[in-house]
Amino acid sequence: MPLVNEIFAEAGKTAAEVDAIGVGIGPGNFTGLRISVSAARGLALALARPAIGVSTFEARRFGITGSLSVIEDARRDEAYLQSFDDQGQADEARLVGLNTLTPRELAQQVTGSLGQQIASDYGLIYVAPSVMIATAIATIAEAKHAADMPLPRPSPLYLRTADAAPAREYGPRLL
Repeated sequence: MPLVNEIFAEAGKTAAEVDAIGVGIGPGNFTGLRISVSAARGLALALARPAIGVSTFEARRFGITGSLSVIEDARRDEAYLQSFDDQGQADEARLVGLNTLTPRELAQQVTGSLGQQIASDYGLIYVAPSVMIATAIATIAEAKHAADMPLPRPSPLYLRTADAAPAREYGPRLL
């Protein structure tokens, strides 16, 4: 939240002047997504403004035309993948193994944190993002807000299950 205050100060604005709050929903780091989405939803609630979620895939595609696959590093020899057709319609986002990925799963154009590597490996065209991801998230959220249609509350986009799991046994009980 101190960073949010710094951003307002740098822009010469106050939280009360915000019309909506855009937030990246991932996929990405489990804890980081929970924190960012929770902070955005809490701020939106406090300000009585909408919070609008934007996926990493949407943000990476921003400003790029034509069919495109967005491929993001998921670590562990895996990647998050979503492809868009010429009209911008997306297929289902998914987690894929880098060792089992085939060119048939990808568009001719690719972008994302693994875009250059995948383009080189498969003879595809790498397209650099047109703007920084934060700028894309803000611009997309602004457009969604301007469309004046009901939007779901943002929630993290998890494509991998959490590494941590609840204990199988109950903890100690007071008798």
